[in-house]
Amino acid sequence: MNIHVSNLKKIFGEKTVVDIPDFVVNDGDMLGLVGNNGAGKTTLFRLMLDLIKADDGSVVMCFDTPEGNRIEASPADTEEWKAYTGAYIDEGFLIDFLTPEEYFRFIGKVNGLSEQETDSRISVFEHFMHGEIMGQKKLIRNYSAGNKQKIGIISALISHPRLLILDEPFNFLDPTSQNILKHILKDYNAQSGATVLISSHNLTHTIDISGRIVLLESGCIIKDLQNVGNSAEKELEDYFNM
Repeated sequence: MNIHVSNLKKIFGEKTVVDIPDFVVNDGDMLGLVGNNGAGKTTLFRLMLDLIKADDGSVVMCFDTPEGNRIEASPADTEEWKAYTGAYIDEGFLIDFLTPEEYFRFIGKVNGLSEQETDSRISVFEHFMHGEIMGQKKLIRNYSAGNKQKIGIISALISHPRLLILDEPFNFLDPTSQNILKHILKDYNAQSGATVLISSHNLTHTIDISGRIVLLESGCIIKDLQNVGNSAEKELEDYFNM
C-alpha cells in the first residue's frame, strides 16, 4: 500500500502542526519518522488514519483489492483501507476492560479470523510477550505500561496488515523487548512486503530498522533520507546534536 500526502495542513489554535506540500510513502517502505517533541509525528499519523480532520490538503491511500480492483481514495471517503491497515498510537486504542485474550480474539473476529486462527497468529509473539501477557487472569487496564504497549503492537499485527503504523513502539519496553521488536518489524516488512511506518525518539533503533527516514521539524519535512547500511546515521546525529 502506498500513501500520497498533498498540501496537507493541520492547525491547532494559532500553531500549524503539520504543513506538508508533497510526500509519498511507497509500497513496501520501511519508513522511520523522527523529530523532536512537537514536530508533528503523531499528528501526521492521526491524519493518515482519519482520526482527525485536516484543515487543508489530502491523504490518499492506493492499494489493490483481492478482486484486482485498484483503490485510490482518501481515508475519509472509504472504509476499505481499514481492512488492510493495522495501527497502534496509544492506550486509547485498547479496550482495557477486556483481558488480553478477549481483546486479541475481538480484533481477530473483526478481521474475519476464527479463534483458532487468532490464537495461531498470537503464538508467534510468545518470545515478545515473555510470559507476562497471556494467562494472567487480569484486565488490560491492570497491566504495566510496557505490557500494554506489547498488547497494542500485537493487536496491530494480528490481521497481517499491508500497512502498519506504530507511534513510538519502543516506549516503555525494556531493552530485551526493544531488540525483539526490532527483529519482529524488520522480518514482517521483509517477509510480507507490507508498508511499515514507525515514529520514534529512539534514533538508534529507527536507524537500525528503517530503509528510509523522514525528519520532521515544526510540522514540515526537512529531510527525506535513504538509509542503506545506516547511511543516514551521521546526518541525523549531526542534526540532533546541533
